[in-house]
Amino acid sequence: MVRAYTQEHTYKHPWERVTSASWRKFADPENKRILSHILEVDTLNHNLDSSSGKLYTTRAITIHAPGPWFIRKIIRQDICHCVESTVVDAQSRSMQLSTRNISLEKYIEVEEKIRYDPHPDNPNSWTICKQETRIRIKPLSALASMAEKIEQKCADKFQANSAKGREVMERMCKYLEAESRGISA
Repeated sequence: MVRAYTQEHTYKHPWERVTSASWRKFADPENKRILSHILEVDTLNHNLDSSSGKLYTTRAITIHAPGPWFIRKIIRQDICHCVESTVVDAQSRSMQLSTRNISLEKYIEVEEKIRYDPHPDNPNSWTICKQETRIRIKPLSALASMAEKIEQKCADKFQANSAKGREVMERMCKYLEAESRGISA
């Protein structure tokens, strides 16, 4: 069984500000408090393709393991390692992020895709964010009948964390807007 959901959010900020906020959201101390499930973020590599002008970046993200506490006790792990791949195309004003877990994959598979594009109704001032998340609990022999309920609990947690992420992005966009005007936030 796979639990999948999509979300859309409109940021009433230009694409350049929203994508800048995306890069900076993990570094701000206030954001670290809100995004407490994120333990560490490290850039593994980045490459600017001179012919296409696209920026390719790979980051390692360490998070608190998803799911209910009793599952973490069963699998004996409290953290999960993920890889985020990002492609920024400044020419077409598109930023795409794809994140998946690389640990705990014998128990759970999570894949998240986020895309930031200028909003079609107001492309110079608004940005649309489209997020797709897929969660699959791989049935453990003792828990096969619970897999669907666990997937739903994980999906609920991911949706709550997504709301926190949007809150952080809005906060960072307002900070960047004030910074661009030379106002102390």
